[in-house]
Parts: sequence; structure tokens; C-alpha cells
Amino acid sequence: MDAKLLEILVCPLCKGPLTYKKEAQELICKADRLAYPIRDGIPVMLEEEARRLPAEEEV
Repeated sequence: MDAKLLEILVCPLCKGPLTYKKEAQELICKADRLAYPIRDGIPVMLEEEARRLPAEEEV
């Protein structure tokens, strides 16, 4: 994941910062507890494509 791209990407819902989870190929929004997938190196920043993080999963 390109570092410059990570600097400008924000959560489309709350506009908060995202954390890159390399092993899962996801961008995590801690505030909304959503994980946006990265497919073929491209972040999919759609709420309907995001995975809801269960309460027991650490973010």
C-alpha cells in the first residue's frame, strides 16, 4: 500500500483516519469499527463492501 495514498485516505463515513492492516489487506476505521478491503492494491471505500468488526476483535 502506497504511503502517500494512506496519508490522504479517510473513512468515507466519519472522515476519520484509517489504519492499514497489511496481513488482512484492509483499512480499519476504529471509530466506526469498519474494515475496508484492499483488492488488487486498490482500496474499496464503500460502506456496503466494508466488514463490520465484532466487539471482541481488537482494532
